[in-house]
Amino acid sequence: MSDKENKYTGRRLRSSYFTTIISISLVLFMLGILGLIILNAQQISNHVKENIGFSIILKDGIKEVEIAQIQKSLDAENFVKSTHFIHPDSAAAELQRELGEDFISFLGYNPLLPSIDVKLNADYANTDSLSVIEANLTENPKIKEVFYQKDLVSLINENVKKISFYLLAFSALLLTIAMALINNTIRLSIYSKRFLIKTMQLVGAKSSFIQKPFVLKGIGNGLVAAFLSIGLIVLFLYYLQQQMPEIIDFKNIELYGALFLIVIILGILISWISTMLAVRKYLRMEAGNLY
Repeated sequence: MSDKENKYTGRRLRSSYFTTIISISLVLFMLGILGLIILNAQQISNHVKENIGFSIILKDGIKEVEIAQIQKSLDAENFVKSTHFIHPDSAAAELQRELGEDFISFLGYNPLLPSIDVKLNADYANTDSLSVIEANLTENPKIKEVFYQKDLVSLINENVKKISFYLLAFSALLLTIAMALINNTIRLSIYSKRFLIKTMQLVGAKSSFIQKPFVLKGIGNGLVAAFLSIGLIVLFLYYLQQQMPEIIDFKNIELYGALFLIVIILGILISWISTMLAVRKYLRMEAGNLY
């Protein structure tokens, strides 16, 4: 074989190697992002639910001391994430901005009452809990009414359940597709060495001896691809943390460590099984069928 042909063959082998690594790492990156979504699904769900709240409309003429007492007692409750007192003047100014009209001058007085906005903890963000909370709060003679959008609360909880179901179904589908993509990538890389595999078999080499270097190289490729995908996931996590710090929290190192370990195991396991199956296919194939 001439030097030119040797260089050409070398370039093709290097190109095949890098193509295999990049293909596997991108598939593992997709699986890692899916795992990230699943691991953070509960936190995302809680973040959505904790934006659900209600307003406590206080009676006219209530004293500031009584307002402070009500707010303090609310802050001590398990169902409360946060509270915010809204003065009638602040509420009127906000409403004027939204309407674009000075309704106070027209009416001659401010009809709005003092109120306290309450944000709920995620476990209590459902219609059943809110009904009980509403009944208990309205027993207070200083509270006029408790206002919240019941239909919106029900809709959010229903959608969270639906999204969780679709996410699990999508996860199973994507895992199947990812395994098929990695398997096809590895089979294509083994395809170029099918004559070498058959030649080794014809000269008397055992199947285990022939498979060993291919399997070890496949495991190595899977490991390299796994670390490349982890690097991409870390960059993606850093970007998300800058955009959504309330959802992505780097304090839970064990969670992300488990995710990275799963990516490494998947990279090794899928590459190992796919390589072994691909080599066995050509070992069983008749020499004439290799062409």
